[in-house]
Amino acid sequence: MVNLATAELSCGYEKKTILADLTVKIPGKKITSLIGPNGSGKTTLLKVLARILTPNKGNVQIDGEDINRLDTKYVAQKIATLSQRNKAVTGLSVAEIVAYGRFPYQKGFAGLQKRDHEWIQWALEATGLLALKKRTLNTLSGGQQQRVWIAMALAQDTDILILDEPISSLDPAHQLEILYLLEDINRQGKTILMTIHDLNHAAQFSDHVIGLRQGRLLFQGSPQETFTSQHLLELFDIRPEVVFSEKSQKPVILSYDLVRS
Repeated sequence: MVNLATAELSCGYEKKTILADLTVKIPGKKITSLIGPNGSGKTTLLKVLARILTPNKGNVQIDGEDINRLDTKYVAQKIATLSQRNKAVTGLSVAEIVAYGRFPYQKGFAGLQKRDHEWIQWALEATGLLALKKRTLNTLSGGQQQRVWIAMALAQDTDILILDEPISSLDPAHQLEILYLLEDINRQGKTILMTIHDLNHAAQFSDHVIGLRQGRLLFQGSPQETFTSQHLLELFDIRPEVVFSEKSQKPVILSYDLVRS
């Protein structure tokens, strides 16, 4: 099991600090949701964890080793990242896009090998895209397109998936479609870290929750531990009405009021 963590991490852009002295641990083989107001540093944290950004202070550790001292291809074989805004792709089929996930395993100009094709096939099957593999991306619905990007990340064959708002801009049915898919992927032993805005989705689909505000850690723990009136007041300036689902035993926010000091 691959472990991902930060130790007294500080990071920012130019002279502006976004994250300050952040120490968090991403539990292995669990789903972790990162929540917080806009501008709280969620996307920045994902970029640092994926080694897209270099910290100014502290470090990111993967299995106890500083991620910035590891070989780039090795890291790409451990962590796959799905960004908030994927580039528009024209003319490529679903299968061709998913095949890009095998890039970290390519050697020179050898091209795709038998094992690469096996992983591409598995990723297409896992995301329900096998029947659509010859279709081009622009002919698919929003939910189907998001599944293509997730399939590409799956084909990368990593232990950890980092997803920045994987259900943004999707209608409610497609949001649930993607979240159920992520649950299925997690059951196969993958560690998933995602940012998410809908608090009830975060509570329902997460094993672990991290709350960030203004680049600082406010809390981390299970949904039952973190989704309290006091925590959500500190995080979002809201006073929620929280109950617990009889079916899942997880917290559900029925309503909330805005509170400004």
